[in-house]
Amino acid sequence: MRIASWIGGLLVVGAMVAADGQFTRRHLYDEKADAKTLIAAGLKQARAQHKRVLLDFGGDWCGDCQVLDIYFRQPENEALLAKDYVVVHVFVNESMDNHPEVAAQYGVAIGKGVPALAVLNSDGSVLYAQRSSSFSDVRHMESSSVHDFLVKWKG
Repeated sequence: MRIASWIGGLLVVGAMVAADGQFTRRHLYDEKADAKTLIAAGLKQARAQHKRVLLDFGGDWCGDCQVLDIYFRQPENEALLAKDYVVVHVFVNESMDNHPEVAAQYGVAIGKGVPALAVLNSDGSVLYAQRSSSFSDVRHMESSSVHDFLVKWKG
């Protein structure tokens, strides 16, 4: 199992390297956006579309956040996200000292590492809050673990 996870991690990191050998990071998290405004907009959209909200606390600087995004873009996960979730990316700086009140409001322990996830009902109630560092080491997880998580919380 560990060997498969290690090989999977290498494949994911390999997918992040461009043809010229440069590491490519996707811009996912807006440093200047107000987290509360983003979440309110996500909740409004989720109510209108009868979906759940997936809060993703992290930063473009975070390698594991980039790996999680690659897993999210795999066809089976991308379809689940499109059908069942509104994804809201909440920027967390490298010191992990911004938005502590927002993370605390949703029960997310960003101090344990990012990415850190929460799943909300469209009314804003918390269904799942990451209180451990489980996704902060996503590069060592298999993509099926991310898929299983999305299936479990889709509603």
